[in-house]
Amino acid sequence: MLENCKSARERWGGVSEIIDRWLHSRQELLVRFCALSQKKEIAESDAEAEENVRQLCQQLVDYVSAGHFEVYEQLIHEGKAFGDKQGLETARQLYREIDDTTDVAVDFNDKYQETDDLTALQRDLSQLGEALETRFSSEDQMIALLHTAHKNQLA
Repeated sequence: MLENCKSARERWGGVSEIIDRWLHSRQELLVRFCALSQKKEIAESDAEAEENVRQLCQQLVDYVSAGHFEVYEQLIHEGKAFGDKQGLETARQLYREIDDTTDVAVDFNDKYQETDDLTALQRDLSQLGEALETRFSSEDQMIALLHTAHKNQLA
């Protein structure tokens, strides 16, 4: 997943400052996610793990929010500006997939933002990881469809 994040940033980084910042945020989210996922066991009162989970939750909410309230909005605006009806229709389908993963992210945040009970963390991280993989793939497709496809028309 981290390699895919790096390649997405290489492909689209610098094309738009908002997208570039967002992809950097995605990479930071993945680094924190991977660090937590690699821990096989977490002690019952592991203050460091609890803080890392809270930080992951904050990054997750920030990333998801930026997607919904900045990036997707910009991409849709760009698709409309270029009259890309087919791209916009495909983007609507991709958005549905992304929206489903938002529920998983919000549920994870709601469960772990204010708790010290990390007994189900590894299972929940696995579920979150699957959702993030789907989300990142759909987001990358949306960027390619509504942003990168129009790049040459701007020149």
